[in-house]
Amino acid sequence: AKHYFEVPLARAYDIYKEALSSVAGTARTAQGPSMSASPGKIQVVGITTVPTASGPEKVFVLRFVQARNPAWMKETFFAKFDEHASWLSDLKPAFGAKEFFYEAEYRDLVGREGASGQLFPSSDLMKYKLRTRPYA
Repeated sequence: AKHYFEVPLARAYDIYKEALSSVAGTARTAQGPSMSASPGKIQVVGITTVPTASGPEKVFVLRFVQARNPAWMKETFFAKFDEHASWLSDLKPAFGAKEFFYEAEYRDLVGREGASGQLFPSSDLMKYKLRTRPYA
């Protein structure tokens, strides 16, 4: 069934752009397309060509919408353009990088025995979020 529903990321992005261009500005609230992958929810922000020393490189512009490590949130990263790629595991880092910025830490997170692989915000942030409002 996977192959029946599978759509390459480039095609999904084209469908998204076409749909977005046909609605009024106030209705443009969708952020897509995105993948709910193991490291987190990753949005395809765009497809662009970036000039490099070795010539122009066509890339996917990606961003974490949710992440196992909150520090990865809203981080933008780049993958080599592949017209057949349909999932994060099909993508390779752009610009000659060996791996995506999060991969080493992700391997460490999921390798911890008994851990879910989810990090939580720093203790200072948690104190802020857990602080209760005093009654007047």
